[in-house]
Order: sequence, then structure tokens, then C-alpha cells
Amino acid sequence: MATSPYLSNLLVSAAFVSEDFVPDGDLSKRFWQQAERLRFDHDWNRRRHYPEAHTEVAVGWSRRYLYCAFWCKYTQLNVYAGEDPGPEKWELWNRDVAEVFVNPQPERVGHYYEFEVAPNGQWIDLEIHRDTDLKYDAAWNSGFDHATRTFAEEHLWTCEMRIPVQPMGVATIGPDDEWRINFYRCDGPGDDSVRRFLAWSTTMTAEPSFHVPEHFGRVRFAGKP
Repeated sequence: MATSPYLSNLLVSAAFVSEDFVPDGDLSKRFWQQAERLRFDHDWNRRRHYPEAHTEVAVGWSRRYLYCAFWCKYTQLNVYAGEDPGPEKWELWNRDVAEVFVNPQPERVGHYYEFEVAPNGQWIDLEIHRDTDLKYDAAWNSGFDHATRTFAEEHLWTCEMRIPVQPMGVATIGPDDEWRINFYRCDGPGDDSVRRFLAWSTTMTAEPSFHVPEHFGRVRFAGKP
């Protein structure tokens, strides 16, 4: 039997979405309240915990879309203030973001897709090739939908994403399909020496790095269309 190139066995179950919906950032929807949530507050190599940046994520799916919801605690928001959230924002990761990295073809370990959304609605999506050097394809466009809300009194911001699967080379999602996935946060003001870099499935690198696809966890698509 061939040895798996993946080093993480973490698993999240995605619930079936019976009727597709456009994100509006409202996570009080019955679907999200009933969905399984994963939780993390540790950094990318599990050396430190940040309860003030506690993060929860839930995942859903339909034939055509992957859905993700984030609940993100924070102490102080760090965004590109006053900018138009419409255009794609290069280097958005230098501010607060919720991120999902998706590999719908796990046999291609070094090929995956990156989606980022900031608390103020700015966004970026990328096709990634990491078979040798790390290569970003910023021209790739998924057409994903996203929305955020901020609850200042609770020090919480939420994010809802709807990612179409066809731009990722997948015709449809099927029940019991299993992909590779990881969830991240960049949080807090200052330079990288003081910012928080959180990962659901830890990458275990010496310096902060999210581009370690061998450490992606698993997402399994449960339920029946």
C-alpha cells in the first residue's frame, strides 16, 4: 500500500445545503447553527494559544458550491481602512483575514486554491502551485461570493463564503467525496513578529507559513442531495 503524502488526519464534516443561498454574513441561519463547528485558538505550530483570537469554522456543500462560515474573536481590527472592497486586494494577508485553502484533487498535493476575506469585506482568491517553488496565479478568478459582519461589543467578526467548484476543475461535489482543506487566520496590528497566525491543522514550520499542503486536514461531504 502506498504511503500517504499527507501528515494530518484532522477531519471536518460538511453538511448538505438543500437550497443554495447567497452569503450575507448572518451566521444565525438555522443551517449554520446546526452545522458541526471546528474550533482553534493555537498558532501555526501549536506553540502558543490565543483565546482572544478564538476561531470557529463550519462547512457546507451543495452540488455546485462549497460554503464556509467563520466566527472570529479579535482584540483590535487591522484592515486597509477606507478602501473599496470591490476589487481584489493583493497582499491582503498583511491585515486581518479569514482564510480557507482548498484542494479538491488530493492526489495533486502541491496544487490548491486560496480564498481570503477581511473584516471589511476586502478579498482575494488565488490558484497555487507548490510542486517546487511557491507560485501564485493572481489572475485566476473563482467568482466566489462572500460577506462579513462585525459585532464590536462582542469583539467578534463573522464571515460567510460561497465558493463555486467548477472554477476549481470539479464538475460537482458528491456525497462522501473527501477533499483536503485548511483554515487560517491572520490577526492583530503590528509587524509579523507580534501578529497572530492561527491554523486549524498546524503546519509545524519554524516561521509562520500556511503553504504547507502536506498538513492540510480533510473535509468529507456528508448527507444526500
